[in-house]
Amino acid sequence: MPLQLPQIQSATSLRRRWLVGGVTAVVAVASTIAYAQMKPDTANLVLAPIKITTAAISAFDRTDASQTKFGKLSFRGGLVLTSESASFGGWSGLTMSADGKKFIAVSDAGSWLEGDITYQNGAPSGVANTRIGPLKARDGSALSRNRDRDAEAVVLASGTMDKGSLLIAFEQNDRIGRFPVTTKGIAPPLSYVDMPAASKKMRVDGFEAVTILRGGPNKGAMLAFAERAKATPGLTSGWLWGADGKPQNLLLKNDSGFDVTDIASLADGRVIVLERRFRWSEGVKTRLCMISADVIKPAAQLPCDELMSADMGQDIDNMEGLGISTGASGETVITLMSDDNFNRLIQRTILLQFTLVP
Repeated sequence: MPLQLPQIQSATSLRRRWLVGGVTAVVAVASTIAYAQMKPDTANLVLAPIKITTAAISAFDRTDASQTKFGKLSFRGGLVLTSESASFGGWSGLTMSADGKKFIAVSDAGSWLEGDITYQNGAPSGVANTRIGPLKARDGSALSRNRDRDAEAVVLASGTMDKGSLLIAFEQNDRIGRFPVTTKGIAPPLSYVDMPAASKKMRVDGFEAVTILRGGPNKGAMLAFAERAKATPGLTSGWLWGADGKPQNLLLKNDSGFDVTDIASLADGRVIVLERRFRWSEGVKTRLCMISADVIKPAAQLPCDELMSADMGQDIDNMEGLGISTGASGETVITLMSDDNFNRLIQRTILLQFTLVP
C-alpha cells in the first residue's frame, strides 16, 4: 500500500516527517527513470468497470489542519484513490464536466478512466460508476508500443462527457488526436492535428498539456505546451492553433525550474498552468499559475502569475492532471490528480480540489 506520512505532533515527529518525505521524493524521482519498464501492458485491456476505494483528505497542510487558504486558492477537500487492478495508475491528464460531477483521466500506459465524483458539504467524498478502457489507434487496433501509449493530457473539446469530442496529447510519439467520447467510452481517434516541426525533436520532453481556450481574443483556439522543452533558459515551448489549424510558436516564462504538467482554460480565456519541480534540497514541489487571456498570441513570451505553491509540507504527490469546473454557487473549482508512476509502494493516486478565490 502507499506510504502514509505520520501525523505531526512534535519537533521530533516533524523531523521524522521531513526525513520520510525526503526519502519518498528521492525514491520517487529515481523510480521515474525506470517507470517505462514498470508500466502495465494495456494492449489486451478491455472496457470494464473498475473498483476504486477512496479515503478522504480532510486537510491539505500537514502541520495545521485548520489552514484552508493557500495563496489565491481555498482547499475544498481531497481523496486518496486505490484499486487492486494492475492497470490503475499513471494518471497524467484530467478533464472535468462543467458541473464537476464527472471526470475523465488518461494514463501514460495508454488507458483511460472515467467516473462520477460524489460530494458531501462541497468536498469530494468518493467516486462511483468508474470504468477503465484502452486508448486505441486510428484503425481501432491496440497501441502495442510504450512510446505510442504515453498519453499525457486530455481536454473536452466539444459537446459533453457523454457525447462529445476529446483532444488527447501524447509524448514520445508526439501527437494530439481527436477522440469521440460517448456513453460507451472513448472511441478510436478520428484524426490528428497538424504538429509543429519542433515536435520531431522533443521525444520524452514532448506534449504534456493541452486545452481549448474558452473565451478571450483566441476563443476556440487550441493551446499546448511541452513538458520541459526549453527554447532558451527560462522559457518553455508552446504552440497556438488558430482557425487555420496551423501551429504557431509561443513561449511560457519559467525562471524557477518548474516543468509544465497540465493546463486548463477558464470561461474568460485565462489559462491555469500546473507545474512540478524536484530538487534534492526540497523534494517535490507543485505550483499553479495563471496566464491572462490578452497576452496569448503567436511569438509572445507569456508571464504566469502564481496562484499557489505547495511542497512536502502539504499533502501532494506527483501532480500531473488539472481540470476546471463550476461549483454550486458559481465558484471556479480546480481539480488536481496525481500520477503514481505505477509505484504504489511510495506514491499515491490522489485527487485534490480547490476554489479559486475571486
